[in-house]
Amino acid sequence: MTAVIAMATAREYAYTRARMGVARTGGAPVNGDEPDFDDLTRRYRRELHVHCYRMLGLYDEAEDHVQEMFLRAWRSRENFQGRSSARTWLYRIATNACLDTLRRDARRATGAPSGTDPSVAAMPWLQPYPDAELVADQPDPEATAVSRETISLAFLAAIQLLPPRQRAVLILRDVLTWPATEVAALIETTVPAVNSALQRAHATLHHRWPRGRLDWSPAAEPDPEQSRLLQRYIAAHEQADPEALIAVLHEDVRLSISPAIGQWTGREQVARALRAGMTTLGRWRLLPTTANGQPAVAGYLRRPTDEAFHPFVLSVLHIEYGQLADITAFEQPSLFPAFGLPTSL
Repeated sequence: MTAVIAMATAREYAYTRARMGVARTGGAPVNGDEPDFDDLTRRYRRELHVHCYRMLGLYDEAEDHVQEMFLRAWRSRENFQGRSSARTWLYRIATNACLDTLRRDARRATGAPSGTDPSVAAMPWLQPYPDAELVADQPDPEATAVSRETISLAFLAAIQLLPPRQRAVLILRDVLTWPATEVAALIETTVPAVNSALQRAHATLHHRWPRGRLDWSPAAEPDPEQSRLLQRYIAAHEQADPEALIAVLHEDVRLSISPAIGQWTGREQVARALRAGMTTLGRWRLLPTTANGQPAVAGYLRRPTDEAFHPFVLSVLHIEYGQLADITAFEQPSLFPAFGLPTSL
């Protein structure tokens, strides 16, 4: 936002500070009003980034939308009358920016063009989110658990199949726990319309995932057993030993590779995919990381013609009872910098 502020004249910026109730020289809130524009970006940027990520399912586009949101906020600052909090005002701008994108981009309902294999076409368009950016502000364990559930890949995949407005209502009501009256004002509709949209969203999710939060809740904080399984996953790849990995697969394991590459369900199908991918592409080096509140690995591949290992895939793992129940792989090397990962090994 420094670049955005720099585009404005000193007179415009001083006017904005005064309008938002901030002394010209102090920078501290006056009479309990919201702080200045610079402080707004520092205070709310992270949570708005997560909000846009939940809406869009894409890390890099969430970043773009947060920048766009603050730019829109800066340009429309004269419309801020202080009738709601600055936080609500920013959420309104961010949510509407995401809704605009979702309405014009049908790709998000499916990860593949029409006419492709149904197993691929059913995959939602997603990217992982680095845990390093998910700061747990809530000391309450239950609140932290709910936060982990609503950033998990399973939850993100579930809500990506909802219509845009239902998705927004579900996030605002169930995740952020906003009152229906505030949600109605934010998306410019009525309270009955908000309640109806939430009811339809709940019905859709219940139909697809009858167990509710049990279907998308990530595992508890990593324990020694999970750490050992993660090391077995890494060793199996680096030693080109798919059988060692197949031995720890859950009977109903699922493997998804995006964007729109393929999806396999059941130990037999996944085993065939692993045997092909782990032994034919080249040599592997893996680094442990975390994403969406779950254990993950960053896969670096060295092909026969390469001198170094280069970023290739980020895999997010779901572990149940000491077995791999879900492997969600993202062949998107451009995401490695967001996870603080090296550009080569």
